[in-house]
Amino acid sequence: MSKRTGQKAAARMVRDEIARERRRRRTLWTSVVAVIALAIAGMIGYVVYSNQRPHTYTAPPGAVDDASGIAVGTGPVKLDLYEDFICPACRQFEQQGGATVDQLIAANKVTLIYHPVAYLDRFSSTRYSTRSSAASACAAEGGKYREYARALFERQPPEGGAGLSDDELISIGSGIGLGDTFGRCVRDGKYTAWTAHVTDAASKRGVIGTPSAYVNGKPTDSNPQAITAAVDAAGK
Repeated sequence: MSKRTGQKAAARMVRDEIARERRRRRTLWTSVVAVIALAIAGMIGYVVYSNQRPHTYTAPPGAVDDASGIAVGTGPVKLDLYEDFICPACRQFEQQGGATVDQLIAANKVTLIYHPVAYLDRFSSTRYSTRSSAASACAAEGGKYREYARALFERQPPEGGAGLSDDELISIGSGIGLGDTFGRCVRDGKYTAWTAHVTDAASKRGVIGTPSAYVNGKPTDSNPQAITAAVDAAGK
């Protein structure tokens, strides 16, 4: 091979290496741009999602300071109870433990904070969890949250259907003495945004299922015996 031929071959190898390096750089920058674009798209999507969610809400009478629940009773021990009105286990808890909860309130042992969450909207075709929770807040306006919540569990619809209609929710209220103001509140969805707030606050606390109970901030089993024992221990 002549000296000139060798120089040409060497020059070609250099050019090829430079070309490969340019291609690698183009590929790298293309990947970087794609990642940045995806990140920007994700941020835009989150902003759109956040803007679509209700940021303001009306809290019902009896709501606690952060509006994450409704207080019943004035006892020294704080009992938080998270329930969903279409949750069968919540209905069972109310049937088996509701009387115990009433006794703890009547004995002035607890301040009960009800958190009517809407975790199970997907188990009805009409977002029944949200609608029933919002209706319970309307009942709180009339001073009958506890009575209405109990009545909702007595009339609990099966999962997978439409749930109770607004007319039926209003009829239940009428049966416990709630009048026209309650009916308008239900039809207007006055507390729908509040229900979303309650549910978000529960998720941030780490509540992943219903019923869930906390005594003075500590989780306890959701059965009357465990709750009573935890309340007695906290009150000492």
